[in-house]
Amino acid sequence: MTPGYDAPPLGDTAAYSDRVSRDSTALFTDQYELTMLSAALADGSAHRRCSFEVFARRLPDGRRYGVVGGTARLVAALSNFRFGEPELAIVSRFLDEATVSWLRDYRFSGDIDGYREGDFYFPGSPILSVRGTFAECVLLETLSLSILNHDSAIASAAARMVSAADGRPMIEMGSRRTHEESAVAASRAAYLAGFTATSNLEAVRRHGVPGAGTSAHAFTLLHTTPDGPDEAAAFRAQVAALGVGTTLLVDTYDITEGVKTAVEVAGPELGGVRIDSGDLGVLARQVRRQLDDLGATGTKIVVSGDLDEYAIAALRAEPVDVYGVGTSVVVGSGAPTAGMVYKLVEVDGIPVEKRSSNKASRGGTKRALRFARDTGTLVEEVVYSAHSEAPGSAGLQARELLVPLARGGETVCDTTTLEDSRSLLAAGLVSLPWEGLKLSHGEPAIPVRFAEPESRRAP
Repeated sequence: MTPGYDAPPLGDTAAYSDRVSRDSTALFTDQYELTMLSAALADGSAHRRCSFEVFARRLPDGRRYGVVGGTARLVAALSNFRFGEPELAIVSRFLDEATVSWLRDYRFSGDIDGYREGDFYFPGSPILSVRGTFAECVLLETLSLSILNHDSAIASAAARMVSAADGRPMIEMGSRRTHEESAVAASRAAYLAGFTATSNLEAVRRHGVPGAGTSAHAFTLLHTTPDGPDEAAAFRAQVAALGVGTTLLVDTYDITEGVKTAVEVAGPELGGVRIDSGDLGVLARQVRRQLDDLGATGTKIVVSGDLDEYAIAALRAEPVDVYGVGTSVVVGSGAPTAGMVYKLVEVDGIPVEKRSSNKASRGGTKRALRFARDTGTLVEEVVYSAHSEAPGSAGLQARELLVPLARGGETVCDTTTLEDSRSLLAAGLVSLPWEGLKLSHGEPAIPVRFAEPESRRAP
């Protein structure tokens, strides 16, 4: 068990689900979605059958793969995308009466497919497919992108950190570095990616993520008397409250004296010591030798302090047992958005595509397969027209990537849990070609190939 916390089983998330069911998500959107709706209702085009897709044109600089995060949160949010009187009071300030009346009865009645949460995505992957009338689908753009862009960015960065940690436990502790609601979503996404626990208690309550946390420098500084600092008193108080299995923060003053005092107070069965500053590699080696000399051979070393995937990788050979990551994970380690877009790709069965420079899209509703060798190693992803037969596997194992999320506006019953998604990603990381796990610049881990529809092939 990671020192410094007791990992409870995944909790009941009923309270969170109940809150989502009560709170409308309809205003988590941009005004232009509604003004487009108004114009489309006026000219009669609002009811044309359409298909929208979410995809990323490219991965963030230096990334070899992306991780889909937020799918379950999106489905929960969509189920309550309703315009009650409080929401209508806001939109009626700029919308005509006919549009407001239409919104009063709005219920999404279309179909949605999406990549599984915890699955990979690459440039061009059709991560989400939303089908229905233009009116009902266009309203979902901002909400879909807000959730998927944020959670996928965090999960993608966190997965790189987990790979760099090479099996050692990871604690997410970045709540103080982001918006309070983003912090909860970030904790969930980091856990999805393989982090062991979070310091954020709302994430524990809503999503059942195991909690972690012991003490900050303030607690040590609190135990200061007119005679000076009393680090031993702080350690005694913490051990008395939390037991000898706790983790003591030893670098408030002199780290060598801190380690010595920690073992004197807690004994050689002390659970762990945490280092939060300085040259972590050098200090970890120094502290490990000192702990061993003091007989505390089982005491773990926890490090924190401005860690990202590169710093974690640099510490891989050091005697570090647990990593605590804050700022870098909650801001996507330099890529705070996944760069996903929500584009109209089909109208009444007619493929449509944007042709703007550097922002082109591919028309037509799509499906996607991912091919792997018998060993499980991924080879490529093939995107093909939803109106065509799936391409052959050429002796490779094929897996369909898009799964049903909603049919006729109703959420498809799905028993997938956060733990299932976490396991899917863990298995996926093993299946990537080894070069795909590098932290250096390079091509995506596997290529995405677009299969030409039969109707477009040259005779």
